[in-house]
Amino acid sequence: VQLQASGGGWVQPGGLLRLSCAATGRTVSGLSTGWFRQGPGKEREFVAAIRRTGPIYANSGKGRFAISRENSKNTVYLQMNYVRPEDTAVYYCAATTRTLIASVTAKEEEYDYWGQGTEVTVSS
Repeated sequence: VQLQASGGGWVQPGGLLRLSCAATGRTVSGLSTGWFRQGPGKEREFVAAIRRTGPIYANSGKGRFAISRENSKNTVYLQMNYVRPEDTAVYYCAATTRTLIASVTAKEEEYDYWGQGTEVTVSS
């Protein structure tokens, strides 16, 4: 499985941005796919994931971010709304062929495949 993340860039606070994670080698409908991010000087952290049983979000993105997948394009999206300066980070998509249960979905070690990062900068 190969993952290609894109869609990052500069956005003003309160704006919106959509990140894409295009997969090859496996259909996204058969993957558990997550987004993680690493801000300046911070550890990498979980943002959101989509599994066969549905999406799951970190508290930081609840109500603002939405993860979805488009099977026809074999792509998973992260729609980021009402962005904040603290959302500034390099965003990574990751996937596994296993169906993750909720209690482990946020753990990096559960994901077998990683894409390169796409950088998001939120500032005025």
